[in-house]
Amino acid sequence: MYIKVRVRAGAKREEVAMLSENRFAISIVQKAEQNLANRRVMEIIAAHFGVPLKKVRIINGHHSPSKMLSVD
Repeated sequence: MYIKVRVRAGAKREEVAMLSENRFAISIVQKAEQNLANRRVMEIIAAHFGVPLKKVRIINGHHSPSKMLSVD
């Protein structure tokens, strides 16, 4: 399954908004440095779908606020 995510890194608090079945808007506290923000986004998506973290991969958008994730 492919998930589209719009990330806002460096927010004051963490928020997750499900825009549709496969689109999310996520605000996270971590900065976009040393892969911290990407790691947290993958943790949030894995927890939402109830799968292990290793089943979630970033397909597109490693350095962009708009990301495409794959959830197995």
